[in-house]
Amino acid sequence: MIERYTLPRMAAVWAPRRKFERWLDIELAVCEVLEQRGQVPKGTARKIRRKVTIDPDRIAAIEATVKHDVIAFLESISEQAGPDARYLHAGLTSSDIVDTALALQMVEAVDYILGDIDELLDVLREMAFRYRDTLMVGRSHGVHGEPISFGWKLAVWYQEFERHAIRLRAARRDIAVGKLSGAMGTFAHLPPVVERRVCHMLGLRPAPISTQIVQRDRHAALLSALALLASSIEKVATEIRHLQRTEVLEVEEQFTEGQKGSSAMPHKRNPVASENLCGLARVVRANSLAAMENIALWHERDISHSSVERIVLPDSTIVVDYMLTRLTTIVKTLHVYAERMLTNLHLTGGLIFSQRVLLALVGKGADRKSAYEAVQRQAMAAWKRQGDFQSLISKDPYIRRFLSQQEIAACFDPKAYLRYQPHVFQRVFGRSTSRTMGKHHARPSRRRR
Repeated sequence: MIERYTLPRMAAVWAPRRKFERWLDIELAVCEVLEQRGQVPKGTARKIRRKVTIDPDRIAAIEATVKHDVIAFLESISEQAGPDARYLHAGLTSSDIVDTALALQMVEAVDYILGDIDELLDVLREMAFRYRDTLMVGRSHGVHGEPISFGWKLAVWYQEFERHAIRLRAARRDIAVGKLSGAMGTFAHLPPVVERRVCHMLGLRPAPISTQIVQRDRHAALLSALALLASSIEKVATEIRHLQRTEVLEVEEQFTEGQKGSSAMPHKRNPVASENLCGLARVVRANSLAAMENIALWHERDISHSSVERIVLPDSTIVVDYMLTRLTTIVKTLHVYAERMLTNLHLTGGLIFSQRVLLALVGKGADRKSAYEAVQRQAMAAWKRQGDFQSLISKDPYIRRFLSQQEIAACFDPKAYLRYQPHVFQRVFGRSTSRTMGKHHARPSRRRR
């Protein structure tokens, strides 16, 4: 288990006690606004707040009889508040309380996740610069392509998670709305000004229009953003798994003292943390589909979405919180084998430089089709272990008509592939691209806690 696993923090957001505390906050905020409007005696909300203690067990006991969670909550409050409780829930419907409280819970959960992304970005940025000049082979279709750096790969991941932060902030804006507009959303019993003032007190915006519920496309957008985020976590984890394969072994998850990889094979060092993340991503993606199914409800509302949300919202936010924290630890403690990367870079005997040879020929006036065929002919010979690619190129009569030995040798310099890396790093990380990574001035903080 990772050192900084933060499940208790996120789980607390979805605990019954926290939910009921939010419900009480909303009921009392409405009461305060009605006091300001002269519709409720002054000090009522303060008196109720002083008398009431949230008791989830008592609420559950009442719900076992009434079969309605909000009614059970209100009866529990009434038992403690006495006659003043009659001023609560005036003009409201259950979804006014439930949906507005749910928005507060979702916002709190998203803020934790945004903080998690922040921490992952810090690690990815530091690692990208640390391994900026660490050459490795780039692969397409799993086959050697051309040289890149390991820092380049990390910078790609960094940029991807930056985009997820943007998407998640947009989803946060979408779900940070409340509604106190009554049974059909028409404000038949409370004017819009009450909703506006209460939402302001709670740090939310009022939904511009609603039915009995806040519309569920907002919730689906959040779950979709989390599914995308989980998919990118899986992408990174899958890459680490591939690079840890015995035949590759360019990186490796940290294997701690006392850790065991197999009950049968004592030598095993498996990428179990990355495999764990790949599995969890499937759960988050499946939950996003359930959230989309919640968008189409009967008329002004039904209750089919409620049971789904009690599962998918806590599960997805808790799982993504865990996934981000675990991925940050994996990347931060990753063993990077630069020498093995260099060995693998030259595994094909220089075949990965074929495009540079082709372009050099074309640049010297060779017909592209003829040049391609000449380079491919020697590449296939090298594949068949008939010689080193550079040596074969150097002996080809057609190629030697255009290129000198010095010009051919220049085509086999792997550092040439990284000549624009500083430019790209500046595009990704901003102007502050020095190796001193202390305060990360290039990226403003996103923490909202």
